[in-house]
Amino acid sequence: MKKLFSILVLACVACSMNAQSQDVKSRLVEDGGTGPFKAIMKEEPSLAAHTVFAPQDLASFGKKQQLPVLVWGNGACTNSPWEHYKFLNEIASYGFLVLATGYIPMDEQPYRGPMSTTEQQIESIDWAIAQNSDPTSPYYQKIDTKNICVAGMSCGGLQTLYNCADPRIKTLMICNSGLFNQQNASQAVGGMPMPPKEKLNEIHSSIIYILGGQEDIAYGNGMDDFHRISHVPACAANLPVGHGGTYRQAHGGEFAVVALAWLQWQLKGDKKAARMFKGDDCELSKRQGWTIEKNEIFAKMK
Repeated sequence: MKKLFSILVLACVACSMNAQSQDVKSRLVEDGGTGPFKAIMKEEPSLAAHTVFAPQDLASFGKKQQLPVLVWGNGACTNSPWEHYKFLNEIASYGFLVLATGYIPMDEQPYRGPMSTTEQQIESIDWAIAQNSDPTSPYYQKIDTKNICVAGMSCGGLQTLYNCADPRIKTLMICNSGLFNQQNASQAVGGMPMPPKEKLNEIHSSIIYILGGQEDIAYGNGMDDFHRISHVPACAANLPVGHGGTYRQAHGGEFAVVALAWLQWQLKGDKKAARMFKGDDCELSKRQGWTIEKNEIFAKMK
């Protein structure tokens, strides 16, 4: 009788585990991206209200080749990367762990629900560090926790700037965004983080602004930020596509090309990727439609 009871208990546990694993959602995006490490978009049960983009096969990663981290906040403070998943998946396919704020988008429908919070980006950083040190995690010793970029689009960029002082950040990427000033603060959507311009003084890392040109509603704010930053290396790249960027285009479009080059350089030390930004005749200045500005200390970056 005891043996039968034990078998029944084990069977129930197995059923419960199977049910839980079936509830964990994942989605293959654009055949895994164009990079050498085909990616997948998925949930992680230990990281609620976030979406993870990672190489499908983690066997290639370990102490000799680790995954730098991109932490991402969405436009409109949306609690799902439904507008950016192609862009983020493409980055992951080049050997990055991407942790996006919000629930996984399983279809093309816009997210309808409560707004995201600035704290979710910090949760992403905390989770990556914990997973890297957990022997039971599939990410154990595979994450490069010293190379973390925090980034975001529009409201997500404001969330990023709100969190900019976190000492674990290696670089920042502000997309279609910039801090409001007293003159235009009334244009902000309710619920957005609204740090003052003085917040820029807390930035301790390199920073890039990727903007949609003068048609971008955030152009004025972003360029004003850029012109105020003189204590850390900063650049502002513009492509005249407006506030929506190219995130929803195949593989994230031109914004993914530039963002990926920045991450390859800043988080992986890729000298070839640095050519996109370094020098008066940098590769970005030769790409159709793009313009770039850099502050005085940008040239000192290695």
